[in-house]
Amino acid sequence: MDKFTLRNVELWYNDFKALKNVSMDIEAHEITAFIGPSGCGKSTLLKSLNRMNDLIEGCKITGGLMLDGEDIYGDMDINLLRKRVGMVFQKPNPFPMSIYDNIAFGPRTHGIKSKYKLDDIVEKALKDAAIWDEAKDRLKKSALSLSGGQQQRLCIARALSVSPDVLLMDEPTSALDPISTSKIEDLVSELKKEYTVVIVTHNMQQATRISDKTGFFLLGEMVEYGESEQIFSMPKDKRCEDYITGRFG
Repeated sequence: MDKFTLRNVELWYNDFKALKNVSMDIEAHEITAFIGPSGCGKSTLLKSLNRMNDLIEGCKITGGLMLDGEDIYGDMDINLLRKRVGMVFQKPNPFPMSIYDNIAFGPRTHGIKSKYKLDDIVEKALKDAAIWDEAKDRLKKSALSLSGGQQQRLCIARALSVSPDVLLMDEPTSALDPISTSKIEDLVSELKKEYTVVIVTHNMQQATRISDKTGFFLLGEMVEYGESEQIFSMPKDKRCEDYITGRFG
């Protein structure tokens, strides 16, 4: 079952064409990785999936971008879209408030007032993000007192608190140490049971370890897309092979 369907997607920042004719299907309950050198369009494409690029002046997008068959850039309510498609950024960005309030923030925004309900949501989100055991006795403490790796798992929990269908992750481990990175990779592999995950990563080993499908981007173009195993062992495109074997750049 396809979660996202992209057809001939092109994106401009004023005169600069950042995405060129991208067509792909992203399947539900899979982890899809976008790889490629810096500035190749992978984060731009990721942010198009929940319209984060709308915030950038001079940004224009054409082509078809569907979520569950519905046009994302049609008359879809943008708040509803961002509830369904959560986002985790490169650097952990907890709000300067308690751990509990970080997680309850989204549900409260969507009108959930009952403490009993919020307690349940906070517990489930922290458990889903594999940080409940570390956080349960300090829910009233500031989220900023957590370590970097814990803060990133908290941000994942915050994204999960509004029950999205999809989790977009923009290099979620690039600011973390190897142990925290490994915890987040294990977590992402678990999350695909309930969510669809799209991850941008500079770390090819990470893409090999956790993703089902991989898209390789170069200068705004999707050069190759397929099963991760095939992309990393037998890429069809010479540019993709050069990048993966490190003969690139």
